[in-house]
Amino acid sequence: MLRWFRVVAVAEACSWAGLLVGMFFKYITETSELGVKIFGPLHGALFVLYGLGVVLAAREAGWSRGTVVLGLACAVPPFTSLWFERRMAARTTAAQLA
Repeated sequence: MLRWFRVVAVAEACSWAGLLVGMFFKYITETSELGVKIFGPLHGALFVLYGLGVVLAAREAGWSRGTVVLGLACAVPPFTSLWFERRMAARTTAAQLA
C-alpha cells in the first residue's frame, strides 16, 4: 500500500504541473485550452486517489490523525504531496531501521 501511495503522490504532483502549464496557456497566452481539458480531469482523478491513498497508507502504517489531516491538506497546494510522501517514506524507513 505504501508503494502505491508513493506512485499516486508523484502522479498527483505531475498532474499539478500539467494543469498549471495548461492554465498558463489558457489564461495567460490565451492560445489553447487543450492542457486544461486533458490535465483537469486527470488531476481531479489523481487528487481523489491521493486522498484515498493517504487514508489507506495511514491505516497500514499506523499514522496519527494529525498526520492524516496533514497528508490530506497537502493535496491542495501544488507539489506538497511530494513533500508529504518523502516525509512519510523517511519516517517509515527510520522506523524499520530502529
